[in-house]
Amino acid sequence: MWGDNGTEQGSPVGTARMKLHRAKTSRKLMSAYTTSFAFRPPYQVLLTSSFILAAASCRMNLGHLLQNTLQSEIKPMITQCCIRHLYDIEVKEGDAEGKAQKEGVIAVAKEAERRRCGHHELDSPLSELECILSILDPKNSGTNRHKYIVCTQDRAFRSRLRAIPGVPLVYINRSVMILEPMAEASETFREKEERGKMRAGLLGGRGVKRQREEGDEGGEGQKDDEKVEDRVVKRRKGPKAPNPLSVKKSKAPEKSAKAEANGDTEDRFAVRKSAKKEARNGHSADGATAIQDDGGNVQDGERVKRKRKRKPKGSDAVDTPALITATAVEAAA
Repeated sequence: MWGDNGTEQGSPVGTARMKLHRAKTSRKLMSAYTTSFAFRPPYQVLLTSSFILAAASCRMNLGHLLQNTLQSEIKPMITQCCIRHLYDIEVKEGDAEGKAQKEGVIAVAKEAERRRCGHHELDSPLSELECILSILDPKNSGTNRHKYIVCTQDRAFRSRLRAIPGVPLVYINRSVMILEPMAEASETFREKEERGKMRAGLLGGRGVKRQREEGDEGGEGQKDDEKVEDRVVKRRKGPKAPNPLSVKKSKAPEKSAKAEANGDTEDRFAVRKSAKKEARNGHSADGATAIQDDGGNVQDGERVKRKRKRKPKGSDAVDTPALITATAVEAAA
C-alpha cells in the first residue's frame, strides 16, 4: 500500500513520516485543549481495563507510548472498579500463558495511581462507563471539572463521553495509539469562547458584564455567553502609571538630635533679631506701634524693652571727660 507522496507506508521512511504526522496532530490537539479547557501537564489519564488489555495484547510499553501520544508528562490513574474487573478475569486451569498475561496486566494497573471512586464496598464492581462518569461528571453538569483524559476501547463509552465538552479520548487501533480528534461539543464550546473573546476585544471592555437579572431571564445559551463575558476584565483608559519598582524613592533628610538643637537655637536668634529691628523702626514684633519713654526705653503694652547701653572702650573712656570739660569751659567764656 502506497501513500500520497509515493512512499510505501510499510517502509521505514513511510512509518517515520506517519509518526511525525501523528505527533504533530496530537500536539495541536493538546494545545487546543490547553487554551480552551485549561489542561496542564502532567495530564491526568484515566485507564480502563479494556485499554490495558488491548495494550498488553500488542505488547506495548503503556507509559512511554502515552507520553509520546500526548506530547507531555502524564499521571496515569485507574479506578477501583476497573482494577477489580482485571482481577475478575477468568483463566482456565493449566493455561500458564493466560495466567502470566493476567498477572502482567494487574502489575501494569498497580503501577498507576489508584483513583478512589467509592464503589469498593459494593459486592460487584460497576461498569466502566458508570464508574468513570461518576468521577468525571458527578453532578451531571456536562463539564470535565478535574481535566481527565480517558483511555478506553469501548465505542459506546467513547460516544457517550463525546457529549461532554473538553474530554480528550485515546484508543488503540491496530497496535497504534491514537488521540481522537476534538468532538463536536468541544468544538462548539471552543467557538463560543473565541467569539466571546473577540466581542470583548472589539468593545474594549465597555460594559461587557451583564446584570444577573437579565441572565436569569435568558436561556441556557445566554448563560454560557455571560460566563464567557464575565471573565473579561475592564481595561483602564489613559496613560499608564510608571512601574513602582522602577521609580526611585525620594529619601527625606534625616536630622540628628544635634542638628535639631542647632536649628532651634538659630530660630530663636532670628526671632530676637527681627524683634530688635522692628523696635528700632518704631514697630513691635506683633505689628503694634512701640512707645518710647523719656529714658529711651521702648514700651509695648505691658512689656518694656530697654536698649542696651554700650560701654566705651579703654582709650575712649579716658579722653571723653577731658573733651567734655574743654567744651564746657569754652561755652562759659
